Formats: sequence, C-alpha cells, structure tokens
Amino acid sequence: MDLLKELESLVPELERGLGQASSLQELEEQRIAFLGRKGRLAQVMAHLPELAPAERPRVGQAANTVKQALTELFEQRKVVLEQAKEAAALSRFDPSLPGRMPWHGSLHPVTLVMEEICSVFGALGYDIVTGPEVENDYHNFEALNMPPEHPARDMQDTLYITESILMRTHTSPLQVRTMKSLRPPVAAIAPGKVYRRDSDITHTPMFHQIEGFMVDHNVSMAELRGTLTSFLRTVFGGDTRVRFRPSFFPFTEPSAEVDISCCICGGKGHVGNEPCRVCKTTGWVEILGCGMIDPEVFKSVGYDPEVYTGFAFGLGVERVAMLKYGIGDLRMFFENDVRFLSQFA
Repeated sequence: MDLLKELESLVPELERGLGQASSLQELEEQRIAFLGRKGRLAQVMAHLPELAPAERPRVGQAANTVKQALTELFEQRKVVLEQAKEAAALSRFDPSLPGRMPWHGSLHPVTLVMEEICSVFGALGYDIVTGPEVENDYHNFEALNMPPEHPARDMQDTLYITESILMRTHTSPLQVRTMKSLRPPVAAIAPGKVYRRDSDITHTPMFHQIEGFMVDHNVSMAELRGTLTSFLRTVFGGDTRVRFRPSFFPFTEPSAEVDISCCICGGKGHVGNEPCRVCKTTGWVEILGCGMIDPEVFKSVGYDPEVYTGFAFGLGVERVAMLKYGIGDLRMFFENDVRFLSQFA
C-alpha cells in the first residue's frame, strides 16, 4: 500500500535529516517540516479519506506509530544539541574572573522624601489619610473658602473635566474630607499627587504635595511654628534656620510662608566666589505655606469655630527633594534616567 510505504519512509528520512542538524534552530526547522500542520506527515494523512473504509484503521494506526517514532527522534536529538550547547558555554567560562554584582534598583527620590516626611509626622502622632485625585469643585474650592469667582482660583491653573469635576489642584480637599468624617482632636497628613496646567523648568502638570493639619481646643500659632521648625530641622539638619513671613491663603487666617536657610550655600548667599543660584544670594529659600484654619472652613465641615482652633500647612515634595539632594532641574524626576535614579540606591 502506497500510503503505508510513504509513512514508513518518513522515519529513515528524518534520521538522515537530524544527523545534519547542528543547531536547535535547524532542529526546529526539521520538526516543522515533518510534524508541522503542513508537514510531511500531515500531507500523507491528507490522502486517508481516499482509502477504502476497511483499510483506514490500519493506516491510521501506522500513522500514530510513525508520529510517535518521529517525536522520539526529535527529543533525542534535542537533548544531544542542548548538551552540546551547554558544554560550549562552559568551555568559554573562566572561573578565575571576578563575579558580576547584580544591578540593584532604588526608591525614587520623591518616594524617599515622601516616606521621610510621613515618618517624621507619624512619630508626632499624625495619621496618614488619602483620597480621590479626581475631585469635585466643592471639596477642592468652595469648602476651602474659595466660592465661585473667587480670585484665588486663578492661582490654581485648574484642569477641569466638567464644570464641577476636576483634577485636584492641591491635597487640601483631604483636610475637608477628613474633618467631615472625624470629630476633634484630629491630626493628619495627606500625601498625594496633584495636577495643574503648568510646565517649565520648575513646574510640571503633575507633582506631589503633602497637606498637614491639626484641630483641637486652643491650638495656637506657636504650636504651628514649633511643629514646622522641628520638622524642617529633622529633614534638613539641626543647624537649619527657619523664618515665617506673612502671606495669604483663602483657607487660613492668619497665613504665612516658611523659608529655610539655603541648603546649597548654607545661608551665605554665595558658593565660594560665585553667587548662589538657588537662593539668588538671599540665603533663604521658600519651602511651604501654612496658617491657622479659617473659621469659614470649620463651618463647612460642621466644627464650631468658637470651640475649636487648628492649623494647616502644605508643601511640595519635589521642592523638598530638590533642596535636600541638590537637584537643579525638576524634570529630572520624571525622565526615568537610570543613571540619575541609581544615585539614590
């Protein structure tokens, strides 16, 4: 029978072909040629329907036997070639060469700074709270004493999704959400991403902020000053000088900007004979904003401003990281350059 002869001829033909296969790639080509969907075995079996019904079982059984034999030949040759490949690799191995240390990743500098800040305030008894990055107008603006048409909204460069839904421009909405869900005393920090329409050497559309606040009976500006001074000297060093300047924020009254002595020039205003580019020869750099929580904010969350007082502050994590690590360009945080990131391992 012609089909049986063709089937039986496949085995010796494959043996000759495998003897010439000197690589795993050539072996795979042989496998496809004989056992692939359009291979030699499949071509022979395509004629099976042409046989008489009584002959088909015999030929089918022979085809299964041939297929098993072909598969075993492939597996045997594959083992031989893999062993030869491994032996060739070992022959090139020089055990006297020094070992190669694996590359270790590192946390991003922004993550390092954020974890350090959270650790400092965690040790002071502050809770860490989180919330949505897609926020509504009420929590982002109105509850923070910024009603519609308030000029302070122009400072935010807001990314609106709809008229009332937006990407949060600061982490201060978490102050509102937390106070609405808890009764005083409350002390919490809210780290997270914020979004604004701004992009240059010192600004990016997405950056990280940490909002902090405390509310209780008789909380004073002196406690705010003591808390932030302790925090800044923990992060930047015990010799860091701290000063508070009057400022304005719609959700705090009174409000202040906080400066620290320049980390680059040590507050001298110059590095050697060159003027300091970071502090612009002033010896001071702005680091955060703060103030006593405005009574209007307390009213929006159901706190009695005649009973409770509190303070709040907010800072940009990237700015702290730039000053702490002496990084001159904000964009380096987002370029994913392994050479830059490996310095923080």
